[in-house]
Order: sequence, then structure tokens, then C-alpha cells
Amino acid sequence: MNKLAALLAALLLPFAAVAQSAPPASYYSHAGHDDVLSGGVKMIPITTPLGKFRVWTKRVGNNPKLALLLLHGGPGMTHEYFEAFDSYLPAAGIEYIYYDQLGSAYSDQPKGPGTDVLWQTDRFVEEVEQVRQALHLDRNNFCLLGHSWGGILAMEYALKYQQHLKCLVISNMVDSIPEYNDYAQHVLEPAMDPKQLAEVKAMEAEHRTDDPRYMQILTTMHYEKHVLRMPQAQWPEPVTRAFGHVNSHIYTLMQGPSELGASGVLEHWDRSKDLHRITVPTLVIAGKFDTMDPDYMAQMASKLPKGQLLLCPKGSHMSMYDDQQTYFAGLVKFLESVENR
Repeated sequence: MNKLAALLAALLLPFAAVAQSAPPASYYSHAGHDDVLSGGVKMIPITTPLGKFRVWTKRVGNNPKLALLLLHGGPGMTHEYFEAFDSYLPAAGIEYIYYDQLGSAYSDQPKGPGTDVLWQTDRFVEEVEQVRQALHLDRNNFCLLGHSWGGILAMEYALKYQQHLKCLVISNMVDSIPEYNDYAQHVLEPAMDPKQLAEVKAMEAEHRTDDPRYMQILTTMHYEKHVLRMPQAQWPEPVTRAFGHVNSHIYTLMQGPSELGASGVLEHWDRSKDLHRITVPTLVIAGKFDTMDPDYMAQMASKLPKGQLLLCPKGSHMSMYDDQQTYFAGLVKFLESVENR
């Protein structure tokens, strides 16, 4: 029995080390930060064509060599669905920053006549740059992760300001909205129930996407298969909270009313011929069951001079939940590989 116990102890030792891993004491240091009174929260003033507003950020951890700014999707979503990162990044000693873009959640939400001028990709890029400056991030530590719409924003930022970046993560997003629409039309839709799809298309044509029946059909036919692969009743609380706080006006204006493709401000957005200009280390994360074509995302990684692909074989559009182990193991590995560069 003593030999068996010793053997089991030896086998379990590596796993115990992982389970007990903790960031260095410096990870909890507030040195050089002015957000100790607010627990890492900072309201950052930004200048826009309509004057000044404030956006909400929250820093978690301290790592002078690596700070990951998180760009949520939507447009008009919130930082809340990123809260799964709390389960993985602190143990790896990675500093990360939650951020609600203008119009979202805890940030200012300009409304009324004339405010639609704010909801343009170029203006969002300048917002990110102002946030970077306010957080004192630079090419020695600044990494950017954009998920879904945030991936579009991350690519646009990198194409204009990559001199400030240490690395980039494009999570569950392609470099072309026309390609995304083509994949939805020719791959995703043909696999759906024809009668239900026809009903969805009819409601879209009649501008009745706010009809509860619309989302009732799409939840089982689309969302639970390609957005987050588990029954909606089991979706993690941060996800349902984020969906409950979405700014539907911004979302509809930029993405369009349909959940099976984009038709708004972003309809013709395409950076497929420019992606090769992003020369910083870049990780492209794809889900096998994503709303975006995983094979196309693999091609994106090959176009990037320092690109690499992380495929989540069980994942969909929110692979950080339905293929969580693959997602975070790959993300942490990538970030650690660039940390000391």
C-alpha cells in the first residue's frame, strides 16, 4: 500500500502544482497605477466629434511586460461576457483590462438626434487609441484582444496603430463581412430547417425582428448551434447578463437587424487584402462550429506574417465558454510566448 500511495503521489504531483499555481506577489502590486481606490476601475475621458464622453475600464492584475485590453463584440455588447477570463489569466500572471466601448454598459451612452455619427469604425479606433494612452500602454506591454465585432476593431486598430502593439488576438472574427455573409448564406442556412428558416426570413422582410417568435426560432436553430453550444437555459450568467445589457440601437445600426448576416454600417467592410500589413505576433482563434468560417480563419492566420491559428474543435462563436479549456490554454500559451520579447 505504501508503494501504491507513493506512486499515486508521484503521478498527481504535476497536477497539484498546476492547481496550486499562483501569480507572483508583484501581480497584486498597485505601484505605478492610480486606480487603487476604485479597485482597478478608471473612467477615461475621450474626445469625439460630438464633444467629450467617458468610457469605463477595469484593470485586473499588474504585469509591466503584458497587459491585455479586451474589446467586446456587438457592436453595443458589454465587457461582462469576458468574465470567464477571471478563471484563467490571473493564475498565469497576465494583466488584463475590461473595457466598455462608448455606448455600452458602464460607459456613457449618447442618445438622441445627431448621435449616430458616433457609431463608425474609424471613430471607435480613435477611442481605443485614447484609452491606450490613458492607461499608459505601449509596444513594451500592450496586447489587444478583439472578439467578434471587437475583432474588426482590433484589426482596424492594428492597421493604423500597430507601432504601439506588442501582440494581437483576433477571436472568432473574419477579415471580411461579405465573406461572413456568404458563409451564412451558403453553409449555415442550408443546414437549417427550411420551414423555420423561411419564417425567419419572412419576419426579416417584414421588419419584425423584434417579434419574440424571431428569437425563439433562432435560439434553437442558430444560437445553440453556432453562438454558444449549450442549451440557453444553461448559458453562464455573465453571458445572459451581457445579452441583457446590449445597446440594440448601436447593434442594429452597425450590424443590421438580421442574426444571419450583417447589413448595417459594416455590410461592406473588408480588410482581406490588407491583413498582411499586420506584422506583430497575432493569434487567430476559431471555433469549428462558429458563425464564421473556421477554414477561412485558418487562411487569415497564414496571411499574417507572424500569425498562428488556435482552432477550438468543440467551440462556436463564444469558444471561451463552449471549448473553454482549449481556448484559454492556447491563449495563455500565446501570451506567454510574447511576454518576454
